[in-house]
Amino acid sequence: MKNSQPIVNLSQAKSYERSLLSTAIENLLQPWGGLTTFIKPGDRVLLKPNLLTGSRPDKECTTRAELVYTVAQMVMDLGGKPFLGDSPAFGSAKGVAIANGYQPLISELNLPIVDFHGQRYQTVSKEFNHLLLCKEAIEADVVINLPKVKSHSQLTLTLGVKNLFGCVPGKMKAWWHMEAGKDLNRFAQMLVETARTINPDLTIIDGIIGHEGNGPSGGEPRQLCVLGAATNVFALDRAIVDILQVTPQSVPTIAAQARLGLCADINEIHFPLLHPTALQVDDWKLPDALVPIDFGMPRIIQSTFKHLYIRWIQEPMRAYTNAVGK
Repeated sequence: MKNSQPIVNLSQAKSYERSLLSTAIENLLQPWGGLTTFIKPGDRVLLKPNLLTGSRPDKECTTRAELVYTVAQMVMDLGGKPFLGDSPAFGSAKGVAIANGYQPLISELNLPIVDFHGQRYQTVSKEFNHLLLCKEAIEADVVINLPKVKSHSQLTLTLGVKNLFGCVPGKMKAWWHMEAGKDLNRFAQMLVETARTINPDLTIIDGIIGHEGNGPSGGEPRQLCVLGAATNVFALDRAIVDILQVTPQSVPTIAAQARLGLCADINEIHFPLLHPTALQVDDWKLPDALVPIDFGMPRIIQSTFKHLYIRWIQEPMRAYTNAVGK
């Protein structure tokens, strides 16, 4: 599915209403012949949304449930077996998904959710040979990456490439913030190498409503009315940067993919539908200031204890309360 000249399909979409969204995604995938080009009956299909946090469900910090539902239903209609997977910064993938309105789609489609805890690993690359990925992502028959368009206080923007960092299991992500975070260029290259290793079969980015300002969670929703799809995640990220009119070299992951020869020039990309210039916005808000990637040990410890508290105390108590209430 990867072409010598990458193809990026861009379209306008103004609503998450299911029937409208289904039509919009079908039209988005039409230049490839639809989703049937990617899915065979029986395929195990990882859907990788951005499940950052459950604490700000009204701020558009995560991939919208309606988009995930639509793609999951399309996969099932073709005989595929979709499952959701992620390793959120705080809490479980299921807990974050439910907090962000995913429960109806989980129940209706009986959709499994997998937490990438990391008991089993695969190596990324020779340069990052101790960066390990969850086996569920590596062994899926098809990977559909479902990121959100967001500003990011450490990386300027978080798009398709950064979303695949969620395939690095839980606390290993914190370890890499310490190991590579001292060098922003190295950290960005690690993200690009991770994306290149996972090599998603398809990326569909949720830009209907984005998250601008002090992201990835501290900003505000912003209507963009954009959907994008590509088999080349690097080309799609490059196109979105043009839509937002952000200087490419100011986005570390875009700069890293340019250094590695991975689709740095917008003129390298073929746009069968809309060109980025047809969707550009003039006033997308970036973070007030960029903060270092390197968390430092105190924040790592705080993150660990918060994760354990949510997983082992808060979530079981909520389940118990709900059960007693019934």
